Amino acid sequence: MRYAYGLTSALLIGGATISLVTGQPAGAQVAQNADNRIENAVPRAGAPASFADLTEQLAPAVVNISTRQRVEVQSSNPFAGTPFEGLFGNRRQGQPTTREGQSLGSGFIISSDGYVVTNNHVVTPQGRGTVEEITVTTPDGTEYEAELVGKDAESDLAVLKINRAEAFPFVQFGDSESARAGDWVVAIGNPFGLGGTVTSGIISSVLRTAGAGAYDRYIQTDAAINRGNSGGPLFDMRGNVIGINNAILSPSGGSVGVGFAIPADTAAPIVERLRKGETIERGYLGVSIGPVTDDFAAALGLPRNRGEVVQSVVEGEAAERAGIEAGDVVIAVNGRDVTPDQTLSFLVANIAPGTTIPVTLLRNGDRRTVRLTVGTRPSAEELAEAQMFDGNDDEDEMNAPLDGGEFLAEKLGIGAVAINPSIARQLGVETDMQGLAIAAIDPSSDAARKGLQRRDIILSANNQPVPSTDALEAIVRDAEERGREAIVLRVQRPRGPSQYVAVRIQ
Repeated sequence: MRYAYGLTSALLIGGATISLVTGQPAGAQVAQNADNRIENAVPRAGAPASFADLTEQLAPAVVNISTRQRVEVQSSNPFAGTPFEGLFGNRRQGQPTTREGQSLGSGFIISSDGYVVTNNHVVTPQGRGTVEEITVTTPDGTEYEAELVGKDAESDLAVLKINRAEAFPFVQFGDSESARAGDWVVAIGNPFGLGGTVTSGIISSVLRTAGAGAYDRYIQTDAAINRGNSGGPLFDMRGNVIGINNAILSPSGGSVGVGFAIPADTAAPIVERLRKGETIERGYLGVSIGPVTDDFAAALGLPRNRGEVVQSVVEGEAAERAGIEAGDVVIAVNGRDVTPDQTLSFLVANIAPGTTIPVTLLRNGDRRTVRLTVGTRPSAEELAEAQMFDGNDDEDEMNAPLDGGEFLAEKLGIGAVAINPSIARQLGVETDMQGLAIAAIDPSSDAARKGLQRRDIILSANNQPVPSTDALEAIVRDAEERGREAIVLRVQRPRGPSQYVAVRIQ
């Protein structure tokens, strides 16, 4: 989590914790239909004298969500605190150890048969781990085992199903598009593990853009939201869910009155698809983009706060096929203007792959429109791999899962990935090259002492080709069985001749 004036997920951390209704009536003053939906929760207009009636009616549908996790713990790790902290285990002991962890958050029931909405990060293990059990606890203290029906990392949403045939009181999504700054809202959740906590406030801003992702658009509220509120509902004064509490902006990790909720209009269609077990597919152009600054707008004679600059184009994707080039300024997609509140990423992500659309852009001051067929956005892992060796060697670019696991890390002190056309282009080599690209290296290993470094390419080991990490692992195992203390690697720098390097097996 990022605390120092950063956007931080509202998770609970404490000690060994990973920081992260019954069929009874939901309130004495609530009118319910036959399937238990909470209705007509309407206090007096204007500033209410009390939120008690509203809270009494809605609280039974808000639940606590906890998980039990099995987490790998690494020791003596030179990469602790980096994306590779799980790669190099404690080689003195041979294997990493595991411990039990927990996470805690909030959620809300959206159907009488027990479907529950929460944040993806509430039910996803941090680092190298697995979730072994999910428990949903209702306000009366009853615990239910739940299963994960579906989750979506990009929107940070997840849907659970309570494994019990009961009729649960539930709430429903409202219309977040009609929400206005200044409207009263109520948040109910479990901050710091304190179940059934209610806070109130107003909407501070609608569609606040708090990042560069397709779904970094939030309702901002000054209703107190803290770690543990993640996944809980933000209600309007009619008792409808208009947002899902997700993150806070804070210098300390606690609430300072700047909280963010995923808008219901964004969440509802994704939740419905997850509930049905459908795969979430998003549109994709294959470009990296940047903002149109005031100076940029002045230089091109553009209106301020409109358009985004194409920084680069991915080979073979929709944008390149349509003739879009680096330096183009995209000002409209499918007839909708590109603005800070309606970014290119958001517009494209919400267009079904395979749809043909017009894209309006400026090139060298000339306005033109191209038509293109929207592609399918790759997974987060595929996108990370596609950027693994792009640009410089900053650690924040090294997020893709590496091949080879702990074995190569333990024996050679390296993390490697098989070269594919995407990685080959990043390294500046022929796309049909076979071998392994070094993506991480233990600075205390013999390989590092021999000069091996990130971006080096292993072409062979003991004069045998290594098209995969499995092949390299087999060669190392064979060498150990023969009593050999080292293997010979043929290594090539991206811009240099190959050389043979003998690396000791640890």
